[in-house]
Amino acid sequence: MFSDNKKGRTPDHSNQQNRISQGTKITGDIGSQGGFRIDGEIDGTINTPNKVVIGKSGVVKGSLICKDADIEGHVNGTIQVSNLLSIKSSARIEGEVVVGKLAVEPGATFNASCDMKGTLKSLAKDDKKQGERSA
Repeated sequence: MFSDNKKGRTPDHSNQQNRISQGTKITGDIGSQGGFRIDGEIDGTINTPNKVVIGKSGVVKGSLICKDADIEGHVNGTIQVSNLLSIKSSARIEGEVVVGKLAVEPGATFNASCDMKGTLKSLAKDDKKQGERSA
């Protein structure tokens, strides 16, 4: 009668966090509705609509696609973060980055091409409109 197990109700996995512990190495693509904490090594693609945290010992070789990310470890490949990418001082990033917002702490190694999405496009449109008015 008072059970949380309702029929027809879809479980919400978005608040759950997956953990890849130090010493674990995974080769292949990983997808989940929940977020990730990575302290091990991933060789492949990580795809989630939630947050990914890569710890100091964490290594990702491949692609990272997520909403938000905090990186303390090493990423070599493509990073696509729709909202905030926070790069900590111990992080090492190499490859291509596409973000909505970017925060880089002093001391971080950031050897990547970076493309910021979101407000940048609207500014370009506004500049074009202003140029048309003044002409």
